[in-house]
Amino acid sequence: MRLYINKIVLFLSTLSAIVGLSFLGWILFTLIAKGITSVHFSLFMNDLVDGGLRNLIVGQFVMAGIASFIAIPIGMLAGIYLQEYGRGKHVRVIRDLSDIMMSAPSIVIGAFVYAIIVIPMGGTSGFAGAISLAIMMIPIIINTTDNMLSLVPKELREAGIALGASKYRVILDIIIKAAKVGIVTGLLLSFARIIGETAPLLFTSETSNYFTLNLTESFPSLTVSIYDLANDPQESSRDLAWAGSFVLTVMVLTINLMGRFLSNNKKGKL
Repeated sequence: MRLYINKIVLFLSTLSAIVGLSFLGWILFTLIAKGITSVHFSLFMNDLVDGGLRNLIVGQFVMAGIASFIAIPIGMLAGIYLQEYGRGKHVRVIRDLSDIMMSAPSIVIGAFVYAIIVIPMGGTSGFAGAISLAIMMIPIIINTTDNMLSLVPKELREAGIALGASKYRVILDIIIKAAKVGIVTGLLLSFARIIGETAPLLFTSETSNYFTLNLTESFPSLTVSIYDLANDPQESSRDLAWAGSFVLTVMVLTINLMGRFLSNNKKGKL
């Protein structure tokens, strides 16, 4: 009886994997077929107002870069505290809150930033968009740093202390160095997560057809512009949306592959 149940479960699992991969392949095939035919060199030389994507790509990376600048120090310091200094029930509470924030809908974060930043500032801005992305990024970095530091053997900590090093020197010079590949992998994956986000930016940064680096006004966003262009009745706008979707997918895929490569390279050395 157990043999038959095992075969049934194996069949259902295989079928589910095939169905899931089929939909993924269908999406990727459609994206490549429609997107690659719309990609040309001028897309990267012109702004959206001239039928290009230059300002959108730059704007997306600027907001993601500012978000990383804010989130990485906060997330890493919080993760270090949880693993190396934190004791008691409040540590578990912080970990639980971090896990909840990781699964929180991005549109909820966008609405939160809209209430506390966009409304008081009197309008959308690149700064508000970067803040919303940073809020999404922080719990991922906390979780990654916490988990990677927990994998470092306790003997390394004890060896550093036995040599007379202070606790913070042991953390900086031994523990973080031992876990740096895993931490960097987590940082790349968190960056890949936010670079393709749309929902929070709809509330916070919106988008702009023109090139600008002024973070106090509506800021160019590739993801928001894809959403707007896809709903435009003109075929040329929809073609541009497909081209933008293809470029965004390539960027996210490249960053994810970099993270996977670092992760696999670390496993190979262990």
